[in-house]
Amino acid sequence: MPQDILLEIGTEEIPAKFMPGALEQLGAIAREKFAAHRIAYQEIATMGTPRRMTLIVRQAADFQSDKRSENKGPAVKIAYDATGNPTKAAQGFARGQGVEAAQLIVKDGYVYALVEEIGREVRTLLPELLGDLIHALNFPKTMHWANLDMKFVRPIRWLLALYGTEIIPFTVATVSSANITCGHRFLGQNNIIVTGVEDYIEKLRASSVIVDQTERRQMIREQIEKLAKEQGGAADIDADLLEEVVYLVEYPTALCGRFEEKYLALPKEAIITPMREHQRYFPVLNENGALLPLFITVRNGGSEHLDIVRHGNERVLRARLADARFFFEEDRKLPLASRVDKLKTIVFQEGLGTLYDKTVRLQWMAEMVAFEAGEDKKVLPVIKRAAHLAKADLVTGMVCEFTELQGVMGREYALCDGENAAVAEAIFEHYLPRFAGDVLPGAAAGRIIGIADKLDNITATISRGLMPTGSQDPYALRRQALGIINILISAGYYVSLAALINHMIDLLGIKETDRKEKLLVDILDFFRLRIKNVLAEHNVRYDIVDAVMAAGSDDPLDTWQRAAAMSSDAGQQATEKAVRAFTRAGNLAKNCTTEKIEPSLFAVEAEHALYNAYCDANASIQTKLASHDYVGILQDMAELAAPIDLFFTAVMVMVEDVDVRNNRLALLKAITNLAVQTADFSKIVTV
Repeated sequence: MPQDILLEIGTEEIPAKFMPGALEQLGAIAREKFAAHRIAYQEIATMGTPRRMTLIVRQAADFQSDKRSENKGPAVKIAYDATGNPTKAAQGFARGQGVEAAQLIVKDGYVYALVEEIGREVRTLLPELLGDLIHALNFPKTMHWANLDMKFVRPIRWLLALYGTEIIPFTVATVSSANITCGHRFLGQNNIIVTGVEDYIEKLRASSVIVDQTERRQMIREQIEKLAKEQGGAADIDADLLEEVVYLVEYPTALCGRFEEKYLALPKEAIITPMREHQRYFPVLNENGALLPLFITVRNGGSEHLDIVRHGNERVLRARLADARFFFEEDRKLPLASRVDKLKTIVFQEGLGTLYDKTVRLQWMAEMVAFEAGEDKKVLPVIKRAAHLAKADLVTGMVCEFTELQGVMGREYALCDGENAAVAEAIFEHYLPRFAGDVLPGAAAGRIIGIADKLDNITATISRGLMPTGSQDPYALRRQALGIINILISAGYYVSLAALINHMIDLLGIKETDRKEKLLVDILDFFRLRIKNVLAEHNVRYDIVDAVMAAGSDDPLDTWQRAAAMSSDAGQQATEKAVRAFTRAGNLAKNCTTEKIEPSLFAVEAEHALYNAYCDANASIQTKLASHDYVGILQDMAELAAPIDLFFTAVMVMVEDVDVRNNRLALLKAITNLAVQTADFSKIVTV
C-alpha cells in the first residue's frame, strides 16, 4: 500500500540566504527523479531550518508503474534473409531488447520489439534514488570536510530516511541513514527516534524545532507585530529580512529592546541600516512613520532569560549607533562639495582613472542624456550640480563604514549643507533601482544622472573585456542595463541607445575605430537581450518579442510601444489580418534587385490598386510613426491585406519580362519595408 517517504539531511548551519533556493531545488529534483522512476505520489513538500533540509513525499506508490514500449530496430531487408529467417542483425537487436527474434513485429518497413517492463518494488529503488538526489543538489558555495572527496554546502552530520516506518538504507559521505534526528542544538535532544512524518514534525516541535518554515515565518511575524503594538508602534517588517530571519532560527522568540533617544537625531536611514543590515533587527515606527527608540529581534530559542538576551543586543546596537553618530558628526565638519576633490584618490577601475574622472564624465554624459531624451532645459542646473556631487559621499566616514548608505548620506549631507532639495534627491535617486523590484527614480534629475551613471559603468566595464558570462556578473551590469531600460520606458524617453553609447565611448577616450565599432555592437547586443527579458517578464508573446526585435530599433521605449501595440486586442486583430499577406509579400521581395517603382510598367488594374493603397498607407504611417501610434499603423497595414491578396490573385509576379518582374518585386519590397518599421511579420506564429 502507498507510504509516506521522509528524508532529512542534517548538517551544520547552512547560510540563511542559501535555504530558499536549496529547498526549492530539493523539491524540483525529487519531482524529476520520481517521474523518471515512474513512482506515483500524492504530494511533494520541502521544509527546512538552518540545520536540516527535509523532503516529504506523501503517499508514494509501493510499486513503479509498468512500462510498455515499442522500440524500433533495423529495416526489414536487413533483419530477414531471402528465406524470411532472422539475420544476425535481427537476433542481436532482439537479444538487446530482451525478447525472442520470433516476437519481433514488422511495421513501416522496420522491425519493432514490444518491451514490457514490470514495475519494481519502490522500497528497492529508494536507496539509490535518495543518494543520487542528495548528490544532485548544488549551492552557490560548497565545501570539503574531513578527508572526503564530496563537496556540500555544509558537513552532513546525519541522515533520516523512512519509507513509512521502514528505514531506507544508504550512505552519503560516510554517514549512513537511520530513523534518528536531532533537536535544537542547545534546547533539544539528540538521537530522537522517528516513526513517520507526523511523528517527525511533533517530536521536533517537542525538541524546540519548528521544522516547517511557513509556520516559523507566521510565528515570527505575529510575535513582532504583537510586540510593536504593545509598545504603541508598528514594526517595519522588511520582506527580505524576514525571510533571512526565518532561516536563522529553529525555534523563534521575538523580543523588544531600546536604545537612547539621543540617537534619533541621526538621519533615519543611519539608524535603520545598522539595525537591519548588520544586526538583523526590525525597527519600530510611530503612527506618523517616525522612528521610535525601539527595535525587535528574534532569538533562536525559548523565552528563558530574555532580559539577558535583550541587554546583550542593546549593548551591540548601542556600539553601532555610537559609531554612526561619530561618523555623522565628523562628516558634518566638511561640506559635501569639498569632498569631490578627494575622489581623485580612489581608483574607479583599472585603466579608467579615478572616481573624480568618472564624476567629470558623469557631468558631461548627464547633459548628453538630457539632450537626447528631450528633457526640459530648466532642469539642467539641477542635473549639473547633482552630477558634480553624486559620488562625493563615497569618501565620507559614514559610507565607508556603512556602504549600504551610499546616496542616502549624500542626500542627507546635501540637505544639511543647504543644497537645493531637488539636487539632494537626485544624489539619492541616481542609484535607483538598486535591486530587483526596487523603485525607479521619481524626478527628472535622478533619472538622467542614473542613466548616465549606469551607462558609464556598463561601457567602461565591457571596454575592459569584462562582459558578463553565464551566472557571473560581478559588476551587476545586467541589473544596471535593466535599470536603464525600465527608467527610459517609465519616463517616456525616446532615446537611441547607439547614440548614448557612442557618446560614452568618446568620453572614455577610446579612439581606435575598430575597437569602437566592436564595442558598440557588443553593448547593443547586451542591451537587446535585456530588452527581450523585460518584454518577456511582462508576458509579451515570444513571437511578438522576436518580431519587434527583428525590426532593429535601438530605442527601448519605441520597442516597448510596438510590442504593446501588437499585444493589444486591436493590434492583434490587425496583425492577424495582415500577417499572411505581408509574409507572402516579404518572401517574394527577397528576390528584388531594385527598389525603383515605375507605375508606367503596371499591366493590370490590381497593380495600380495595390500601388495606390501602398501610397495612401505610407503617407498615413509616416505621420503615425512621428507620434508612435503603432496600433494605428497596424490597422493601416491591415487595410493593405485585401489589395495584396487581390494582387496575388490577378498577377503572376515572376514573369519572363525582366522589367515587369523587377517592377512588381520592387512594389512588394516597398510594402515589406513599410511593415518592418513596426515588426517582422514573418516571425508571427499563426494558428
